[in-house]
Amino acid sequence: MKRIAAFDFDGTITRKDTLIEFLRFAGGSVRFYVVFALYFPLLVLMKLKLYSNHKTKEKIFAHYFKGMPIGQFDDLCRRFFDQKGHSLIYAEAKAQIAKYKAQGDEVVIISASIENWVRYFADALQADKLLATQIEVKDGKITGRFLTANCYGKEKVNRLLSAYPERDKYFLIAYGDSRGDRELLQFADEQHYKQFKK
Repeated sequence: MKRIAAFDFDGTITRKDTLIEFLRFAGGSVRFYVVFALYFPLLVLMKLKLYSNHKTKEKIFAHYFKGMPIGQFDDLCRRFFDQKGHSLIYAEAKAQIAKYKAQGDEVVIISASIENWVRYFADALQADKLLATQIEVKDGKITGRFLTANCYGKEKVNRLLSAYPERDKYFLIAYGDSRGDRELLQFADEQHYKQFKK
């Protein structure tokens, strides 16, 4: 039977949340803390499950990047990976992914982070597929909206099934580290929780 190893990204493959790290990289620490203070009420409501995770993340993303040419954004994503990427990856996660690849298993990264910067990590790790949150672009510029649902919670299972619909044809191994991975872990045949955290 085909085997698929599905990895959450932030906190599972990486040591830190790459959205936070990317925002700091893009705008500097001072701007990051100003924006954090501005959206703190929404972040509290999100944690209390009184406001959408999707909408909160979208508003913060739009605050930073709405109107930016997509070429400029992609260049920022590439520079973020080149300068910060390798140091953010758990060595143990990289080794485990390489092991699955050597065995002929398929490796999938499923992330709530934005596809544009996660792509560079996925390529470096030689993942077979990346399923992440996609952003809307019109006339070559970022609108500030997401093109897909935020790839979090149940949406991780939905995206996996869209890519691999014949669930009875594969053995699923899942890795995660947070409540956003709960549904994916429950859906898997084999679960690994906080596998690489020390």
